[in-house]
Amino acid sequence: MAIVDIRGARKTYPGAAAETLKGIDCTVADGEFLVILGPSGCGKSTLLRMVAGLERISAGEIAIGGRIVNNLEPKDRDIAMVFQNYALYPHMSVYDNMAYGLKIRRLPRAEIDRRVREAAALLGLSDYLKRKPRQLSGGQRQRVAMGRAIVREPAAFLFDEPLSNLDAKLRTQMRVEIKKLQRRLAVTSLYVTHDQVEAMTLGDRLLVMNEGVTEQLGTPLDVYRRPASVFVAGFIGSPAMNFLPGRVADGGTVELPGGHRLSAPWADGAVGRPVTVGIRPEHLQPAGPEPAAQGTGTLAVRVELVEALGADTVVHGIVDGRGDPVLARLPGAAAVHAGDALALTVAPENLHGFDAATGRALTQDRPPADDRRARPQAVAR
Repeated sequence: MAIVDIRGARKTYPGAAAETLKGIDCTVADGEFLVILGPSGCGKSTLLRMVAGLERISAGEIAIGGRIVNNLEPKDRDIAMVFQNYALYPHMSVYDNMAYGLKIRRLPRAEIDRRVREAAALLGLSDYLKRKPRQLSGGQRQRVAMGRAIVREPAAFLFDEPLSNLDAKLRTQMRVEIKKLQRRLAVTSLYVTHDQVEAMTLGDRLLVMNEGVTEQLGTPLDVYRRPASVFVAGFIGSPAMNFLPGRVADGGTVELPGGHRLSAPWADGAVGRPVTVGIRPEHLQPAGPEPAAQGTGTLAVRVELVEALGADTVVHGIVDGRGDPVLARLPGAAAVHAGDALALTVAPENLHGFDAATGRALTQDRPPADDRRARPQAVAR
């Protein structure tokens, strides 16, 4: 196990007009599971490949276990990587795929056999050791790829979107297995994904990236509850957060389109300041069957579409006044129909405010960006 330190990491490709990574700083604690999250092209896979040694770092430092690895080859970094496409040798058995890296390192045959069989038992692959990859399901192939990483007993695991080729059911199953496995092995892990569900359920902390920079670094719940920017607020959460233009009004309130006024803890700046107001769909609740008058702390919404999902009902509507779109996630039993007029309320503590010009959060009680609260302890082998 080891601490992974990323200090001012930058990446510029030859001939590129702009930097791909613009100075990433992050310390991954010993045994921690860090998820690197962001949209396609944000630089998350580039960052992981730089840690692995598959991409050269242009500036900054990367240290694994206290050792600067900038100029070390991948094989000398004491890491193991699990790829999106499994990268298995099709002509080799499961056993040989898992053992191959150890054979290259010339470990004793008995030690190789012990490690492979222990990893196979851990991953439920003991009955498949003689099979070829083509005889396995997608989930089983991904277990083999993970087993190949486990047998190396590395200082850190690196995962590059390992579940993206699996169907929805298998993704859920493998997500749970990866989390259990990481806790049991207690190995420092960096996991790249664009899937927010994977990020929220797997990570001890999230590093949210956008256009080569860090947007926010914190625990999953902190990133969800207190997003640092409009980008983070819109990227985390399903359905996505509603954003409405507004202005700071008097009395600690914010005025929304159509004259709606809501209490907001962060609305203590200059009256008239333009802001972006964020409301998560699950935080909008019906106030009654009829729309309330403007200025009473509610949003008057005209329903355009209703999605009945069973446990939840997602309501698509427009805010009376300017016609801004809004989503509300209501209980599955909600009796709502297209054309209905709804009065929706939101608790002041669930109202997010962002500067209209910069997109940065206005909330004043935000903890430090690198908020490392207590995490569940991993179980050592």
